[in-house]
Amino acid sequence: MNIVTPASNRPTKAAAASTSADRHPTREQAEAAIRVLLRWAGDDPDREGLRDTPSRVARAYQEYFVGYAEDPVALLERTFEETDGYDEIVLLRDIRLESTCEHHMAPIIGRVHVAYLPHRRVVGISKLARVVDAYSKRLQIQEKLTAQIANTIQDVLMPRGVAVVIEAAHQCMTTRGVHKPGVTMVTSRMLGAFRDNAATRRELLAMIGNRGSNILTE
Repeated sequence: MNIVTPASNRPTKAAAASTSADRHPTREQAEAAIRVLLRWAGDDPDREGLRDTPSRVARAYQEYFVGYAEDPVALLERTFEETDGYDEIVLLRDIRLESTCEHHMAPIIGRVHVAYLPHRRVVGISKLARVVDAYSKRLQIQEKLTAQIANTIQDVLMPRGVAVVIEAAHQCMTTRGVHKPGVTMVTSRMLGAFRDNAATRRELLAMIGNRGSNILTE
């Protein structure tokens, strides 16, 4: 027998949102979970050196994952049109990358190069760095992070081209598993002129310093 809930008894969208918010763990619950992990690792969370660790880790997680509270699209919405016709490459090179691997929750440390070819408007360069942070300060894989940054810049600014190159070391590979320190992973996302025009792509790589992978020039 099918039971139909009367419309008057169905939860409203506001109520559903409230219920979802209520399910979000509290700070106390997060700290309790960290205490469990400390015990599972084989240590005593009540000893002096670890007594304040759950609180410290919870605060650290708020910093590591602050990107979930950021809107990358909103960061790019304020642009400037007084460029005197500037239409060459704008490149922000060597942006510090600090992210977290979603598979092992281990650090991903590296640098990001972001470039675009303006189409009548430009954006403040600090906004590009903040977009990188907004996506990197989440649980991530490098391939997805590269695409997210490039796609967002393309969708909001609508330039003639966007390029994002990321070079990073993954601690899930260097400090565990295969234990291969010194390995750097390189990913790229080329859109518009950077994908379609080999000369434009070569110019970009020369500006970066040819530190990217050879696959970027193919």
